[in-house]
Amino acid sequence: DDVARDVVAPGQPGLAAVVERFGTGVLAGDGTLDRRRVRQLIFEDPVNRHDLESILHPRIRAETLRRAGLSTAPYVIVVVPLMFETGFDELVDRKLVVDCTEDEQLQRLLDREQIPVELARAMIDSQIGRMERLTRADDVIDNSGAADGLRTAVESLHRRYLAMAKNCSPPAPRAE
Repeated sequence: DDVARDVVAPGQPGLAAVVERFGTGVLAGDGTLDRRRVRQLIFEDPVNRHDLESILHPRIRAETLRRAGLSTAPYVIVVVPLMFETGFDELVDRKLVVDCTEDEQLQRLLDREQIPVELARAMIDSQIGRMERLTRADDVIDNSGAADGLRTAVESLHRRYLAMAKNCSPPAPRAE
C-alpha cells in the first residue's frame, strides 16, 4: 500500500496519468488522489478498473522490485494485496497468505474504510477466492485469532525464513 500511495503522490507521473485518464475530479482539495472517488469509479465500471490497473500496476511492480532490490536484509517480504491477480506471485520465491474468515475480512474492510456493505462485497469479489489463495500459498498465517497467536506465528515464520535465507546463495551481480 505504501508503494501504491507513493506512485500517485502529487508530482508523480502515476498521478498525472490517472488524472489524464479520469479527469481532475479524482483529486482531493489538497491535490492528492481522492481514493474514495477512485474506488467508486472502478467498482461502477469494469473498464475504469482495467484502465486504472493498467496505469498503476506496472508502476507499482517496478517500484516494489526496485525497493526490494535495495534491501540488504536476509530476506524481504513484499506486501502485495493482489499478488495472485497481478501475477506478482511469479516474481517471488515464496507466497505467504495472511488469512482470516470471509466474514472477518468483510467486517474489517467495513470498519477500516467506512463504506457500504455492497461496495465492500464488490471489493472482495474482485479478488480470487479464499480457497484458491490458500491453495496457492507456500505459507499461511491465521489472522483470525488473538494478537498473541498472530505474534507467535509471525515469529516462528521469521525464524524459518532466516534459516532458509541462510541456506540460499546471494543473487549474482547484474551486468549493467
